[in-house]
Amino acid sequence: MTESDDTGPLAGGEQPDSPKSAQPKAGERRRARILAMQALYQRHFSKSPISDIEAEFLVDNDMSKVDSAYFRDLLRGVHREQAELDRVLEPFLDRPIPEIDPVELAIVRLGAYELRHRIDVPYKVVINEGIEMAKRFGGTEGHRFVNSILDKLSRRLRLAETRPR
Repeated sequence: MTESDDTGPLAGGEQPDSPKSAQPKAGERRRARILAMQALYQRHFSKSPISDIEAEFLVDNDMSKVDSAYFRDLLRGVHREQAELDRVLEPFLDRPIPEIDPVELAIVRLGAYELRHRIDVPYKVVINEGIEMAKRFGGTEGHRFVNSILDKLSRRLRLAETRPR
């Protein structure tokens, strides 16, 4: 161990705070998105209060490897702003909202929310995560739909990020 390497335990066996320890891991955020999408999908059909669905998901899922604060933010935010998110999405849709597959609709609403409110998440990450969820949970060509909508929306909501350099 060199003098500059002071990453060992502190007095009393404590570990030093790592700058990365405050940052959520990508996998924890990914799991939060998936659970939020599933909860929004469930809400689409059940019409149960969002607080009941949130509580059910927190109890029924192992949240130890999930960014639960991010899950809550996504779920509550999309639910709270659903009408506004739909208004922002509509110009990019090729069909009316009631005709969109509920899984894909939950994914594009999540993406729209993240693009609008979570500028800490790069737009490319939002799009990629949406595509991956659509490939895993959506219809055969659902990922193409999600990619198209989120790509177009990102150019409107994240102009500074998406502008060619």
